Parts: sequence; structure tokens; C-alpha cells
Amino acid sequence: MQPEDNKVPLLSDQDSDEDVAYDSGEKVHIVGINEPDDEASLGVVPPFSWKKLWLFTGPGFLMSIAFLDPGNLEGDLQAGAIARKHLAELCSEEYPTWDRMVLWVMAELALIGADIQEVIGSVIAIKILSNGSLPLWAGVLITASDRFIFLFLENYGVRKLEAFFAVLIATMAVSFAWMFGETKPSGTELLHGVLVPKLSSKTIKQAVGVVGCIIMPHNVFLHSALVQSREIDRNKKGQVQEALNYYSIESTAALIISFIINLFVTTVFAKAFYDTEIATGIGLGNAGQYLETYGGGLLPILYIWAIGLLAAGQSSTITGTYAGQFIMGGFLKLKLKKWVRALITRSCAIIPTIIVALVFESSEAALDTLNEWLNVLQSFQIPFALIPLLCLVSKEQIMGAFRIGHVLKVCC
Repeated sequence: MQPEDNKVPLLSDQDSDEDVAYDSGEKVHIVGINEPDDEASLGVVPPFSWKKLWLFTGPGFLMSIAFLDPGNLEGDLQAGAIARKHLAELCSEEYPTWDRMVLWVMAELALIGADIQEVIGSVIAIKILSNGSLPLWAGVLITASDRFIFLFLENYGVRKLEAFFAVLIATMAVSFAWMFGETKPSGTELLHGVLVPKLSSKTIKQAVGVVGCIIMPHNVFLHSALVQSREIDRNKKGQVQEALNYYSIESTAALIISFIINLFVTTVFAKAFYDTEIATGIGLGNAGQYLETYGGGLLPILYIWAIGLLAAGQSSTITGTYAGQFIMGGFLKLKLKKWVRALITRSCAIIPTIIVALVFESSEAALDTLNEWLNVLQSFQIPFALIPLLCLVSKEQIMGAFRIGHVLKVCC
């Protein structure tokens, strides 16, 4: 029996009484979308509205921190917006115990690896801004306090949290754009590099690492949960389609901004160090020092780099904590208070990071090598997030009329 056109066969009666990722009071109310005479309730998608686009804006920009590719974004936002359950919960329901536990362990390993990198990045930035007066392990403890910032902002609503991330993204954009302007790269070479990329056989490890650090596995789980923060009736096809349209626009804008920020950083270091003897020795810790030859105007470029690095590290660690809550809660079905769940997930990541900080305190080169291999680890973890995602969002019993087609499945 085929579903009716204006219905999406997704939720049982039991499911409809239970909000999974967000309580009803935590969700963002979309003005006009739940009115009795709303066209979307009849299966018709209403005309485009800038006001509604603004209300749907947020989840994609949190994801832009990890710079996900469009195929992953499409699967994430559909899984969350349509199925009303994020990826970890769907995996928990659809896969047997052994498979579910393997997926959970892999997701946690990817999350811990990412968190080590993100916290270390913040710590290096703090060390630069403090003129080296703080050791790495002390910086790790300071960075751990971002957990309290997250809890504080979360208590004031999703929009406040999204606004905080918008400030961090803007800080990164301004800092790295400033560096971009100071180094004055060639526009012709930049355009050629974007349109005609080249890859040397000597950079295979870095290339694989780039894949891992861009498509971060834990953020695939996170995005499918974040899109549930908007209150819509997922049993009404018109409302679901309208939400998907706005999420797609918002995610595209977030991707473009993230691409530009990444382009700033890549171009700056390509202009300064490509094909030089010191190129292989450049890392997070010494990058700002090597860039000091370019000045910086009112603010030394070393500190501009540190500010951008700190914003990047803090935004990533907080989203990592956010992702950890959904991953643990979804796979293990833990019914814990938010602060308890946050403390557990943060501890799982902070303890290994402190160990790394103590071991690599005196060797920045070894720390950079570790970061490279952690990126490679991320790339090997990607299939454990993407394959379940693609399998689940292509199932009609989960996605109904909104399941992805074979073309998108192959492209992803």
C-alpha cells in the first residue's frame, strides 16, 4: 500500500510522543509553519521566505566547522529532519547489537582523535598568546572549561548557542582573511590551483589526512541531530519539504563560507612556504613565527594566527562535545542528565589529550606528526559513519517519499 501524498510514514504513535534529541521547549519555533491554514499541512510547499530561512539558519554553520561535503550534508539533514531521529539512534534501532557496538566504538575513536587535535590547537594558541608561559598540559585544563561555556549557553536556548558559534566563525574568517591580505598571493595562481589541482606522490599521507579532517565522522552524527532543533510536523510532507529546502540553502551558504576560510589558510602557507626547505617542518606551533616576515600591521601576524587558531580550536572542541553526547546517548540509549552526559563525553577526550600534552611537551615536530596521523585515522573511520548513513536514508520504511535516489547514493 502506497503512502498518501501528504503524509510521510515515519513515526509510530509511540515515537510521536517522544522528542529524542531536543525537548519541545528547546526547539526553535518556526513562525507561521504550524498555523492551521498553513499550505504545508496540505502537502504544498509555501513560497520562499527570508524570515523562515533565518529561523532555519544555524545547524549548517555548526557543521561548517568540520567542512563537510554536500553529499554528507544532504544525508545528515534528511535523516534528522525526516526521521526525527539522529544517525546514532537510527543505527541503534536498525542494526544488531554487535554491529551497533562496533559502530559506536569507531565513532568514539574518531571523536577522541579529533578532540585531541582540536584541544591541542587551542592549547598552542593559548601558549602563543601567553608568550610561552603556559605548558601544554595547563592549556588543556584551561580549554576543558569550554564545557561550562557550552552548558551555560545551552541553557539559554539553541539560538544563543548558534550565535556564539557565529562569533567564532566570524573571528576565524577575519583572522585568516587578514593573514591572506598580508601575504598578497597571486590571484592567477590561486584560481589555477582551485580549478586544476595537482597532487605529488610525496604528499599522499597529507592528502589522505585532508579527507579525514574535512569529512570528520563524528560530525556526520551531529548534523543529523542538530536539524531536529527546528519544530516542524514531520508527518506533513509540505512542511518537511519546506524544511529541507531551507536547510539545503543554509548548508550551502555554510559550505561556501567554510571553503573560503580554508582557502585563506591554504593559500597563505602555499604562498609563503611551497617548494622551500622548511616546508615539511611547518606545523601549528611554529607557523605563526615563520609568517612574521609578513608583518601584520597593527597586530603582529603571529597573534593574528593564534586568535584564528584559538577560535577554530574552541568551536571544534565544543561541537565535539555536543556530538559526543548524541553519539553516546543514541547508541547506548543512556537516560542521563545533560551535565552528567557532557562530563562523561568530555572526560573520554580530555584524559588522552592531557597524556599527549605531557608526552609531546618538548617536541613540536612529533606533535605535528601525531596530528597528521590522527587526520589519517579520521579518514579510515569515515566509512563507519557514511555507510550506515547512506543505507538508512535510502530505506523507504525510514525516509518514506524522501529517501535518497540511486544517483545521489553513488555520488556520495
